[in-house]
Formats: sequence, C-alpha cells, structure tokens
Amino acid sequence: MQIEIGSAQDLEAISVLFNAYRQFYCQPSDLVGAQGFIRERLARQDSRILVARAESGELVGFTQLYPLFSSVRMRLCWLLNDLYVAPEWRKQRVARALMKEAEERARQAGIAALWLATEKNNTVAKRLYERLGYRMDIVFDHYELNLL
Repeated sequence: MQIEIGSAQDLEAISVLFNAYRQFYCQPSDLVGAQGFIRERLARQDSRILVARAESGELVGFTQLYPLFSSVRMRLCWLLNDLYVAPEWRKQRVARALMKEAEERARQAGIAALWLATEKNNTVAKRLYERLGYRMDIVFDHYELNLL
C-alpha cells in the first residue's frame, strides 16, 4: 500500500470513498454531489487529499486536510476533517498509515498542529487517535452554529 496526494485522475475513486464516508455519518448517498465537491477541492487546491492506494492501484482510503489559522499561535494548523477506509480494508492499518503520512507532511510543512473531531461514540477511531498521540481538548469547548 502506498500513501500519496490524490489528483484529478483519482476524482472518481476519491468521490466514491467520500460518498461512503458521508453515508457513515448518516448523510444520504449523493455521488454526483460528492464528485462535484471533491472536483472543486482539487481545482481550488484548498485542501490536501491523501489517498491509500493498494498494490492493485485501487484507492482503499483517504483523508482530507484543510488549512486553518490559529490566532493564538499565529501559525497555520490543519484540520484532519475526513478519514475513511473502505470496509474490506479495515483492520489492515490503512487509517494509521494515512494519519502518519498526514503527520509527517504537516511536520515537513511547519504546521503547528493537526486538529480533528469525531462522533462521541466512535470508539474505534478514538482508540487509534489516542494511540497516535492525539489528546482530547480539555481547555476549550468547541461550539457550532448550524446555518443550514
């Protein structure tokens, strides 16, 4: 398995994985919308999409990183917003490989921190995050104002 930056040539495969990721979070399937969203991210280069490619060439997982600024740190941080591995590839360390590659690329780019969020009951993901050194924020409560 190889971890690399996703490209326009991977649009269809990334979109299928992205659509499945959204369904995991109880959103209706929308492959056309998913493809449009990923196409726009790739065209605008406003996120970094790392993909896990099996030896067969098949994309089996992805993570998407969005740049954000920390005013307190006066530095760039990345939001690890999406992480998904196809069900048949789970428990094969694909998610771990994607996250380690994201960490390495962040370190090389001088990024101050990687941030992420997951559902409170996503215990499998939480165990992985904690094994990789992520810690629950105990200083700040994060809020959301839903506008849609």
